Amino acid sequence: MFGKLVAAAAAALWLALAPVTAEAAGPEDTLVMETTKGRVVIALRPDLAPQHVAQVKKLVADKFYDGIVFHRVIPGFMAQTGDPTGTGMGGSDLPDIPAEFSQEPFERGTVGMARAQDPNSANSQFFIMFDEGSFLNGQYTVWGEVTEGMDVIDQINKGEPPANPDKIVTLRLASEAN
Repeated sequence: MFGKLVAAAAAALWLALAPVTAEAAGPEDTLVMETTKGRVVIALRPDLAPQHVAQVKKLVADKFYDGIVFHRVIPGFMAQTGDPTGTGMGGSDLPDIPAEFSQEPFERGTVGMARAQDPNSANSQFFIMFDEGSFLNGQYTVWGEVTEGMDVIDQINKGEPPANPDKIVTLRLASEAN
């Protein structure tokens, strides 16, 4: 009897400490992004970037991203958003986040945090990879992964900036999305 309790407790502890992966993300670690092109689902990766995920969740709760355009969309590379000015130079009023670089590779569907030259300058802007981008590995923070809707991301209007930019209509935690 005691052995079964110890085994059950050990299994529960292992599950509690196991990293959250994109496949295992629950509604509190999943974002639903409605864009002008359609719906995108993003699994958050607090196991890789807990401070970045916390900042994104705070901005989502404040509805910061609602109405923000995709201001830099480069075919074969990525779609970038998160700047309220739409210029690529803006951010939120929250403090910048220290880098949380990992060995997680930048691949199609990876969500990374944009930053200036200073590695500790990430704030609110993020990008979604159209394709593999190994040259970014270890230099930018990975904080999420698109699990549904890459076909939607592929349709985002291209340009730096696009002539007619698409935008985030709403961005919510799955636990709060309709």
